[in-house]
Amino acid sequence: MEQALYGVDGGFYRRPEGPAGHFRTSVHASRQYAQAVGRLLLEVDEALGHPAEIALIDVGAGRGELVGALAGLLPGRLTGYGVELADRPPGLPAQVRWTARVPAGSVGLLFANEWLDNVPLEIAEADDDGVLRYLEVAPDGAERLGAVLEAEDAAWAARWWPQGERVELGAPRDAAWAAAVGALERGLAVAVDYAHHRAERPLFGTLTGFREGREVPPVPDGGCDLTAHVALDAVAVRGGQDVHTLWTTQREALRALGVDGARPPLAQASGDPAGYLRALAAAGEAAELTASAGLGGFGWLLQAVRMPVPRSLAGLAGWQTLQA
Repeated sequence: MEQALYGVDGGFYRRPEGPAGHFRTSVHASRQYAQAVGRLLLEVDEALGHPAEIALIDVGAGRGELVGALAGLLPGRLTGYGVELADRPPGLPAQVRWTARVPAGSVGLLFANEWLDNVPLEIAEADDDGVLRYLEVAPDGAERLGAVLEAEDAAWAARWWPQGERVELGAPRDAAWAAAVGALERGLAVAVDYAHHRAERPLFGTLTGFREGREVPPVPDGGCDLTAHVALDAVAVRGGQDVHTLWTTQREALRALGVDGARPPLAQASGDPAGYLRALAAAGEAAELTASAGLGGFGWLLQAVRMPVPRSLAGLAGWQTLQA
């Protein structure tokens, strides 16, 4: 999976067209998404007391669409970071820094949209005796059972995925998120992804492939995206009293940030037909971003690190302090 996605020679995410050439994320669906993240950044800035320098860290930045759209906010104080293994794309604003690693010691907003689902992981499958074994895969997609799980992976499966014929072992994602959050001195970390909870793990896993907008078999030859949904409850950093955590849906989070899919009043059509059409198009985009059966069903994991919860999100139910 690592080689197929990120290998210097032929890795899917090294391709010049980038993710937008193959699938459509919320960032590509509507500029209202970037606007909502921009409002969140302003609220993080307020909650942090308007620091002299503030960062927007776009993890899994693709071709920099999100961080590039927001680079002009808070002029003179904001530094944007596109965290991505692929080369810096042309045309990004000069104030956006391009890096392969999350910068350490930052203060601000760390935002990871559909990043964790592409962090490579091992997959286990139960043998005829019900014992979990690593699933081995050839470049052509052929699979076979391998060795019994090592102790660390077996412990993760027992705690976080206790039932199922096929288990996507999420420890590498837990570690990747912990490292990203740990790099923040103060700020809000947000992971947005396809997600599931311990009580509702899929029995046969979620690994799949995408190419040119279509779902395809997950063959690890570099010709398609390889993605598996994220156990966001396992991912969440447990940091004691200085980390406040919420797991919610994109629908609820975006609505709190002002994205509303309500149709404009029909009376506007006669008095301002052009304005009505613009408002109708915007409502359609907002509806797509918040649809429960689509993008709105994505999980949002929010972790406020040594800072108050941002104003718009403070009213969402479920904020808690997670103990280790």
